[in-house]
Amino acid sequence: MKQTIWAFVTFCSLTMLFSCDNGETYADRKEREKNAINRFIKEHDIKVISYDQFLAQDSTTNVDENEYVLFNEDGIYMQIEARGEGKSMIEMAKEQSTDSTISKTILCRFFEYDIESGDTITTNKYSSSIVDKMLVKYIHRSRRYQASFTEGRMVEKYKSSVVPQGWIKPLDFIRLTRNAGKIAKIHIIVPHSSGTGNASGYVLPMYYEISYQLGI
Repeated sequence: MKQTIWAFVTFCSLTMLFSCDNGETYADRKEREKNAINRFIKEHDIKVISYDQFLAQDSTTNVDENEYVLFNEDGIYMQIEARGEGKSMIEMAKEQSTDSTISKTILCRFFEYDIESGDTITTNKYSSSIVDKMLVKYIHRSRRYQASFTEGRMVEKYKSSVVPQGWIKPLDFIRLTRNAGKIAKIHIIVPHSSGTGNASGYVLPMYYEISYQLGI
């Protein structure tokens, strides 16, 4: 009987140990993330607009007013600094056929910032010789993207080719060109659920500035 009681106590103790980290639950971490994002928005005087307003503005954000559109389904906030010239991947696919799948190499320069700690994590913005490359496939029939990093800082930092959903999100709204003077540029707040594996595991919100240039 004593062995049964001891086994039960041990089980309960282990359950509590693995469900909490220093007494902090996943719900606690999500609340902390939410507070950090709200604080970042306030400190940077960000004006949040709805998706409906964003569409009414021809899928643009007013940079002078520091507008960011909120996507309620995933909690991402995005500002389009420059839409870019050329065509979106969706438009490229439509030109071929309604069943088409297209693949493009996209070159990205970026800045990654941990909203919670206030630290820059990694960037390639200050090196002319380093650019992050993504191979992006758009499947028009299912309206979804598949993407992987092929080289650059993100692969080096996270030892993974997986492209965070937060990097893919803007592709529906920007245009791609090889003209370096007319490339798309966005600012984006990415909750952990749409971030890197590291951000997801530690429940960390990230802020990115990213440019998208069509590769060869």
